[in-house]
Amino acid sequence: MIKVVNLCKSFNGKTVLDNISVTFEPGKTNLIIGRSGSGKTVLLKSIVGLHEIDSGEVWYENTLFNKLDFAGKKKIRSEMGMLFQGSALFDSLTVEQNVRFPLDMFTDNSSEEKIERVNFCLNRVDIKNSNNLFPSELSGGMKKRVAIARAISLNPKYLFCDEPNSGLDPITAILIDALIKELTVEYSMTTIVNTHDMNSVMEIGEKIVFISEGVKCWEGNKNDILNSDCNTLNDFVFANSLAKKLRATK
Repeated sequence: MIKVVNLCKSFNGKTVLDNISVTFEPGKTNLIIGRSGSGKTVLLKSIVGLHEIDSGEVWYENTLFNKLDFAGKKKIRSEMGMLFQGSALFDSLTVEQNVRFPLDMFTDNSSEEKIERVNFCLNRVDIKNSNNLFPSELSGGMKKRVAIARAISLNPKYLFCDEPNSGLDPITAILIDALIKELTVEYSMTTIVNTHDMNSVMEIGEKIVFISEGVKCWEGNKNDILNSDCNTLNDFVFANSLAKKLRATK
């Protein structure tokens, strides 16, 4: 479980997040949704400690994360998996080396143990016989799978995904959504997905938090979202649906 309490964040005197409180639940896909510039990426980065918050609290289980020293935060971070927008694989490293990177950073495992874990994770995301390939030799969907394999290499308690379907075709995006959902349930992770894709919302949105202009306007699940009385959320849903229809006609 991750709990955010009264979180505020500003840049150069401009408020970006205003008094955000929300609980993200284990074993579920927790989605943060909102328009571009709404603050959802800043919220995700604040939760993982990439941004220092102005005020408020970020709890990982019973640990107040934002008050920990460097060593304390490193311990929690060893329990995190990160799936960045665009996959963020290291171009100069092979698939095997990319997936092994967190293991080299956070564990003292032997080389044999690391390779065994790498192969397990690659097989789990259905990427086989690719250890010696470089990212430039992979399709967009394969890059995402390798990035997911890297994200789960440490068997994390917490999984963070920033726009995981960015740049993917609709069918591949659905497969990536399903994979994230399967892994969340399989490992009982607290998964937080940052997205503006309504297809993802309706496919895997068990807990949904909608942010607009730095304020949490609504939370619920995918069954509630179409019956919301939040006008700002309804405008967001309508705009996404309209954009999808326009893209389909091109």
